[in-house]
Amino acid sequence: MSTDENRNEQVDELNETAAAAEEEMQAESQEAGQDEVSEVEALNEQLQDSREQMLRLQAEMQNVRRRAEIDVEKAHKFALEKFVKELLPVADSLEKAVESTEGQEGTDQLVASIRQGAEMTLSLLLSTLKKFNVEPINPVGEPFDPQQHEAMSMVPAPDAEPNSVVAVIQKGYLLNGRVVRPAMVMVAKAQDAPKIDEQA
Repeated sequence: MSTDENRNEQVDELNETAAAAEEEMQAESQEAGQDEVSEVEALNEQLQDSREQMLRLQAEMQNVRRRAEIDVEKAHKFALEKFVKELLPVADSLEKAVESTEGQEGTDQLVASIRQGAEMTLSLLLSTLKKFNVEPINPVGEPFDPQQHEAMSMVPAPDAEPNSVVAVIQKGYLLNGRVVRPAMVMVAKAQDAPKIDEQA
């Protein structure tokens, strides 16, 4: 075998080895590329999950903050409720004192001065309560409302609408629109339907 043939064979072998090496490198790079693509996809999924968790946490924090603000607002609005309940019997007593002296002002100077003092004290108490958003419920003539009124009895009242309040036994009170004490009332009874004369 000549040297040229030898060289040609060696060159062919080298070419084949180089081609095989190149194919192997391409295969490896494709595998590496696929590995990188799948790794990037996995990282994107993790990122998306993290974003969703963060958004959920933010929404939950906003809800917690909103609920806390509402609770604080209610605490401010209704902190005086127990205190107001304790003051209401005082207002009731002063009203009774004023009512008991009605029509007696001219008969006795002492009675007139007591009435005047009770009226002034009652007025001062009610104006002070009003400053703190305490309002009386005095529903004469209004329809009966079980949310704000407590029916003590039903009475026949031909001049009044059925189920309307005809008298207030004890005033009710609201604190910032919420019932502190319902009004005790008497309610008009519905008139019975007229009986039909069967013989007619």
